[in-house]
Amino acid sequence: MSTYRVIDAKHPIKAWTHGVPVEPAAEEQLRRTAALPFIHKWVAVMPDVHLGKGATVGSVIATHRAIVPAAVGVDLGCGMTAVRTTLNASDLPDDLRPLRYALEKAIPHGRSARGGRGDRGAWGNPPEPVAAAWGELRPRFDAIVAKHPKVARANHVNHLGTLGTGNHFVELCLDEADQVWVMLHSGSRGVGNRIGTYFIDLAQQEMRRWFVDLPHRDLAYLPQGTQYFDDYVEAVGWAQDFAAVNRRTMMTAALRALAESGLLPEFRADTKVVSCHHNYVEREHHYGADVLVTRKGAVRAREGELGIIPGSMGAKSFIVRGKGNPESFCSCSHGAGRVMSRTAARKQFTVADHEAATAGVECRKDAGVIDETPMAYKDIDAVMAAQADLVDIEHTLRQVVCVKG
Repeated sequence: MSTYRVIDAKHPIKAWTHGVPVEPAAEEQLRRTAALPFIHKWVAVMPDVHLGKGATVGSVIATHRAIVPAAVGVDLGCGMTAVRTTLNASDLPDDLRPLRYALEKAIPHGRSARGGRGDRGAWGNPPEPVAAAWGELRPRFDAIVAKHPKVARANHVNHLGTLGTGNHFVELCLDEADQVWVMLHSGSRGVGNRIGTYFIDLAQQEMRRWFVDLPHRDLAYLPQGTQYFDDYVEAVGWAQDFAAVNRRTMMTAALRALAESGLLPEFRADTKVVSCHHNYVEREHHYGADVLVTRKGAVRAREGELGIIPGSMGAKSFIVRGKGNPESFCSCSHGAGRVMSRTAARKQFTVADHEAATAGVECRKDAGVIDETPMAYKDIDAVMAAQADLVDIEHTLRQVVCVKG
């Protein structure tokens, strides 16, 4: 039995939000999205829902013959990768700080110099594995640039294999059997942002050119059958692949850094691997129709499919197995979801609050990460309870090391 509530709109909105807060502004944003004429059946809403740029985070939007680029967003292909190792909690050193430093040294993270020359979050000279991975991605990128030259002005190879800022992270976690996992969260970095921003602007220009009246300018769309639609599908597909390679490259670097740290016994890291996007668009079949499904902060959860639902810094995370619930378009949440803005979190909480909330986790405990403190997010247990008919919990993970940008 499904446990959603229905929010009244032009097309129904089915929201798996029992027991979790939903801000009125997010509901209003959902209603605007549901007013679009090409919505398939309804808009599905996950329990981590909150107000977003372009579209509501935690929304699943199935559409007929049209894509809303701003709903997909600019962190194209953002998602998660988790790997279970043969290490146990007893294999970890008492002092975890050197392990955090080893991960921070191996993976460029954060941002400095306003993202310009010398940015610590980018490669100055990409190492050979990164250059090789870019060599495989580059021909398709060059084909996109040939049609849309403005996309060329982006960080691409120098961002491949780098973490970024905000809620992106690399973590060491322990599961219910005290087995060690490595988990990370990132997307398509600068080049994905450039592609997303460019096509959002292009869609808005097209709406003005055709005098299309929209509920909000961020809902500008590209209709199937037009050149820009095909070009966007090509570009967003490439960016999603870039994001997957980015995560794979970072995971390889993280595992190598741990193995070469001298702090751990020999281990393997292939006992279980889970990888998923949670900001993307994909062609799928639902309720008898071939549609385009945009998941803006949501994970695909087909029957038996594994996914990752992370908590915040200091909160538990979950490896889940999808139940294939058709009413959610086979989806689940992508995390806990923010309960307040970054600005509000910085105003409300102190470094002392953050230290208390992340006790037992080796991580940054300074003013620069206050906006990512656990109190800025919804209760992950409530979020999981609200989507019990969407996924089963396969593993419960608790963070012991967290690297933030």
